[in-house]
Amino acid sequence: MDILSVVGILIALTAVFGGNIMEGGHTESLMVFTAFFIVMGGTLGAVMLQFPLSVFLLSIKMTTWVFLPPKQDHHEVIEKIVGWSNIARKEGLLGLESISESETDPFAKKGLQLLVDGSEPETIRNIMEVDLSTKEHQSTQAAKVYEAYGGYTPTVGILGAVMGLIHVMNNLADPSKLGGGIAVAFVATIYGVGLANLFFLPIANKLKGLIHDQTQFREMIIEGVISIAEGENPRNIETKLQGYLH
Repeated sequence: MDILSVVGILIALTAVFGGNIMEGGHTESLMVFTAFFIVMGGTLGAVMLQFPLSVFLLSIKMTTWVFLPPKQDHHEVIEKIVGWSNIARKEGLLGLESISESETDPFAKKGLQLLVDGSEPETIRNIMEVDLSTKEHQSTQAAKVYEAYGGYTPTVGILGAVMGLIHVMNNLADPSKLGGGIAVAFVATIYGVGLANLFFLPIANKLKGLIHDQTQFREMIIEGVISIAEGENPRNIETKLQGYLH
């Protein structure tokens, strides 16, 4: 669990609602369903128009990364790679066959299988880098979905504000209807700016950071597998891979 994400959201919400109360406002005044419907409905429609279904669904799946980021234990993987290297030196590359069958990480499993098949180091690098590049591109596109949310919500919030003001202008002769229109106008703007800057843009940037970490993690696996294929000394491999530690 990423505690910082939970604490950040709580602080943001406390600051907004707490500040409103300190100013003498009421929480109910910020709970305008019409404004929320306009902002979120309009933004969702725009985002769905921009991205293909596969990317949109992946972005929903990746939302869990904000609170439960992918587990990436660099120390553990370095130890595993050094262990693979020792086995390869003693038993040959075929000695890694049973390990490749039991490996749970699909990316590392592919590297081990390429080693067992006797592929050349350059061939292994090319195949694994294509796989890495494809996964990174897909994940980055999914993170851009939240960037798009953050870009559209303020604009749609302004749209909601203008609609509220139009409602006000159409009912100037009936003071009882003015309050609802004004509320929608201002609250829609708050929703648009607030959702973009307190949630969507931070989520997008957090996902991008996690994708970058995941890419570096897989690059470390590639270097380890290539080093084994080239027959490097296990100690040298360990020293090289420790350069990836934060």
